[in-house]
Amino acid sequence: MEKDSSVVASAAVVFSEFSVKRPREEGEAMIDNNENGVSAASLSVEMENRNEPDCISSIIPGWFSEVSPMWPGEAHSLKVEKILFQGKSEYQNVMVFQSSTYGKVLVLDGVIQLTERDECAYQEMIAHLPLCSILNPKKVLIIGGGDGGVLREVSRHSSVEQIDICEIDKMVVDVSKQFFPDVAVGYEDPRVTLHVGDGVAFLKAVSEGTYDAIIVDSSDPIGPAQELFEKPFFASVAKALRPGGVVCTQAESIWLHMHIIEDIVSNCRQIFKGSVNYAWTTVPTYPSGVIGFMLCSTEGPPVDFKHPVNPLDVVCESNSKGPLKFYNSEIHSAAFCLPSFAKKVIDARAKGEHPSP
Repeated sequence: MEKDSSVVASAAVVFSEFSVKRPREEGEAMIDNNENGVSAASLSVEMENRNEPDCISSIIPGWFSEVSPMWPGEAHSLKVEKILFQGKSEYQNVMVFQSSTYGKVLVLDGVIQLTERDECAYQEMIAHLPLCSILNPKKVLIIGGGDGGVLREVSRHSSVEQIDICEIDKMVVDVSKQFFPDVAVGYEDPRVTLHVGDGVAFLKAVSEGTYDAIIVDSSDPIGPAQELFEKPFFASVAKALRPGGVVCTQAESIWLHMHIIEDIVSNCRQIFKGSVNYAWTTVPTYPSGVIGFMLCSTEGPPVDFKHPVNPLDVVCESNSKGPLKFYNSEIHSAAFCLPSFAKKVIDARAKGEHPSP
C-alpha cells in the first residue's frame, strides 16, 4: 500500500537524511548501474559509525514503531534484526529491514508497505476481487504498487493481454526487485509495461474505454494523495474503463477511518453507475490489522462483485509466482460481509442516504 510522506508526524518515525554508501557485503546482490535501474552505490548504505534511523525506537532499542496522525494514540512495533537498506529518493525515504517475525519489511517514510509474511493478504485481494468479478479481462492498469506485488497477482490471469503500471518512484521498483524478488517477480512478465510518473496525469491522458480493470494501490488520503480519493480522479478512472469495467482502490480501515470511507463511497456512487461495493481483508502489519477496498463498475454489463465469475483458486505449484496463499472464492464473497457498524454507514451512503446516528 503506497503511502505519502505527509502521513508521518512523530519523531519516532520520521527518517533522517540518509547516507547511501557502504561496501558491498560478500555474496550480496546489488543492482547494476544502467538506464533501467539505480546504481549499486545508491542501493547501499553506510552502516558503520552512524546512529540508528529515527524510526527505530530509542525507548525500546532495536524496535521499529509506526506512528501517524492517521491512527492517533496507537502504534505497531516490530523487532529489527538488521537494517538492509536505507535511501532517499526524489519523493520519499525508503528502508528495508529484516524483522524477527515477519521477514523482510519495506518501509516508505516510516510507514510499513509490506512484509514477506503477510503481503499476500493485500496483494491477492486487491487484484483478484476485481479481476475475478468479470469474464476475460484483457487490459489492466495499476496505479502505484511499485513493489510489484499487484503485478504478480494480475499476471496470474491468462486472459490478460496488457498490464500497464504507473509508479512515480523508480527507487521503490528497484529496491523491491533486489530485496523482494518473490514480490517483484511480476515485472518479469512480458505483458507488463512500466510507466514511471504521476498516476493522475497518466490516467488523464488515457483514451476513453481503454481498460477492463484499474487497480489503485494508493497512498493514504492526506497531502498530495488526497486527490486519489476525490470525484475528479474517480471520473478519470470511469472514463478510462470500458462499459462494465471495474476499479478496485485501497480504501482504508473500518476501525480507524469510517469518516473517510463514507466520503469515498459517496464520491464513487456519484461517478460509477454500475455497482459500488466495499470489501475488506486482514493484514496484521497494517494499522488496526484491517484494510479495505472500494470496488466499482461502470454502466454496462452488470457486475456482481460478491459472486466471482472468473475463478482463480488453483495455481500450479511449479508456477514461478508460487501458489495462492490467501485468496479463494469463499474468502472473495466473505470479504463483502461487513460488521454491523460499518454496514449501516456504507449501505446508507451507497444508496445516497445519510446514516442515522
